[in-house]
Amino acid sequence: MTIKKISIAILILLGLIFTSIFFVQEKIENYLTISRIDKTMLFTVSAGSNFYLLGDQLEEQAIVNDLTWWKIVAKLHPEFTKIKSGTYQFQEGANLEDMFTILNQGIEYQFKVTFVEGSTFREWLATLANAEALAPLVNSEKEILQQLGSPHSKLEGLLLPETYHYHAQMSAFKIIERAYLQQLQTLDALWAERDKNLPLKTPYEVLILASIIEKESSISVDRDKIASVFINRLRKGIRLQTDPTVIYGMGDNYQGRIRTKDLREKTAYNTYRINGLPPTPICMPSEAALYATLHPAKTDYLYFVSKGDGSSYFSKNLVEHNRAVQKYILGK
Repeated sequence: MTIKKISIAILILLGLIFTSIFFVQEKIENYLTISRIDKTMLFTVSAGSNFYLLGDQLEEQAIVNDLTWWKIVAKLHPEFTKIKSGTYQFQEGANLEDMFTILNQGIEYQFKVTFVEGSTFREWLATLANAEALAPLVNSEKEILQQLGSPHSKLEGLLLPETYHYHAQMSAFKIIERAYLQQLQTLDALWAERDKNLPLKTPYEVLILASIIEKESSISVDRDKIASVFINRLRKGIRLQTDPTVIYGMGDNYQGRIRTKDLREKTAYNTYRINGLPPTPICMPSEAALYATLHPAKTDYLYFVSKGDGSSYFSKNLVEHNRAVQKYILGK
């Protein structure tokens, strides 16, 4: 074979090689970029999984129906093989390249759980138990308090009601721990800037009163005036006489209404029968309720009554208050 023929053969061979490489690259590009997700979904990569097991999992879920090119993808794009375990969200229209990017970055999908202002610890437990993909609590309230290093006997009031994000199978304790630290930080900051001469000796007393104000304030514009009523009563040594504390003290005995005998029963939380504050908060107060407690409106109000539209009518004396009760409660 002449040199010329050899050269031609080499050129043909090189041409075939380059054509094959181009063909494979084009096939892989199409394989990676074709849309595969018809609706947004969650996808979990188990601990200990690898790129090849991932392929099997995608095939089982009908996201990938052909693994012919899977090993070639690993050879041409080794950066795609560094997947991380966890639960991820694939958006509608996502292709394999999108999925590999998400799995390589390890940015897990964030679930969320919301706790309402004024909710109780019992309600928090129910919310946590029903939260999606959250590992359940395994400790008692006493054990949780010990883990948090809290000196108090109850978690009531110690957790900041907010929306908290978490990844799949995170412990519910972590949510409680985060809420505890945020309430602690919030309270410390507000306590440092509190009004002077308040009849509240400790930050914990602030939590107690703020929890009452949270339960009594249907609308935010009344919150600081309601705070002023309770602050004025504490200063004058007048009992707080607030229904939410009675309800909290009744526990499971509360069936939707307070009877006269309930107001007369002396429990640790019945502020119609005890002087000053109850022993613990009665719910989880918000930052707004804490702020109002530490910065009450400057008033002479000693009473308030619901007007039936969410707002309250405030009075400076019992005669005026009784008239308000006749008008707004008894409808006279």
